[in-house]
Amino acid sequence: MKAFRILTVASILYLISVEILRVYFIMPFPGSQQRETIGIAYFLNGHMLLLRLIGGVVLLGSLAFLLRQLSWGWKIFLSAGLAAYATVFYMFNFRFLADKMFLKPRQLTFSILIDNKVNQSSLVLGVQLNGEAKAYPIEIIGYHHQVRDSIGGLPVMITYCTVCRTGRVFDPVVDGALEHFRLVGMDHFNAMFEDATTKSWWRQATGVAVAGPLTGKVLTEYQSQQMTLQAWLALYPASKIMQPDSSFTDKYKKLEGFDRGTIASHLEYRDSLSWKDKSWVLGVKISDRARAYDWNDLIQMSTINDTLKGVPILIHLQPDSSSFHVWKRDSLVFYTEAGSAFIKDKQTKSEWNTHGECVSGSLKGRQLEPLQAYQEFWHSWRTFNKNTSRYLIKDLSN
Repeated sequence: MKAFRILTVASILYLISVEILRVYFIMPFPGSQQRETIGIAYFLNGHMLLLRLIGGVVLLGSLAFLLRQLSWGWKIFLSAGLAAYATVFYMFNFRFLADKMFLKPRQLTFSILIDNKVNQSSLVLGVQLNGEAKAYPIEIIGYHHQVRDSIGGLPVMITYCTVCRTGRVFDPVVDGALEHFRLVGMDHFNAMFEDATTKSWWRQATGVAVAGPLTGKVLTEYQSQQMTLQAWLALYPASKIMQPDSSFTDKYKKLEGFDRGTIASHLEYRDSLSWKDKSWVLGVKISDRARAYDWNDLIQMSTINDTLKGVPILIHLQPDSSSFHVWKRDSLVFYTEAGSAFIKDKQTKSEWNTHGECVSGSLKGRQLEPLQAYQEFWHSWRTFNKNTSRYLIKDLSN
């Protein structure tokens, strides 16, 4: 009889444990995001019915033997254990799951400038495809994590992870078919999505499937730009701007201050020092080479001429200290003058605007080729770009 009592208690603890561990490994609980546990997490999520069945059969079998022989004290104890399991089951299946905490917009609404309600100092993730431009405010998409839309007749998946400060725009077509995704959790603090067809898990920062049948596949990424809405509208005056969904006003309010890094959340705030986990960096990747630029250095210099994997690049931060651009600079070397809205090249003193277009001087009409670049937390960039180098002002070796 003692053995059955032990088995009963063990089965309840087992059932509670698998429910907790299933969510623990894919949510930002203490100690859950620092280790390589994606395989364990995927196994638990994919086999929960079987794991519950095993625990349930053992529990029912032991209870069937014990029920008539237990004292009232034991019955009360077991009732409390079952109530605890029921509570854990509810919390970890209906409250703590990522797609239950962060919902997709119920109503996707866009306005042009004249009807816009979003502050123009707000940061946006801007996308332009086939002649159509749209802006997605970060303090809005940061809550939703995923917004499905179409731009220029193409389906797009706008994503943002506030814990990594990573904005990415993907083509949601997988193997020729339009795919649907749900937010399943996170790995190394980065959001993960699960596709509806194969249940594979996809990392938001890279678009790579990291678990499941499609492991190794990569979503096609569309070029996007992060800047203030005011700066975006200067480039694309006719742009459509995503408006807040009134159903989530309270959720958006919790992200106030995220744009500037002043939010109180220990997962989302900015460390104003350089090269700390929560420091801001600007990341650029060319082929298999990646480099991070300290945001404090960029504010100080505003314009950086560098070479990455043999490609001369130009990084420029606008006077608002928020809107940035990265272009291939060919053989030109650029600089900025205090009070000027233009960038100049040293060779010809021609003036260039923030569209990368030369607007005056001997090179007028010439266009620089834009490069994809990201502002994110240092811990995120170095985690998902293992070979990254750091740009240091005193390091002239490049």
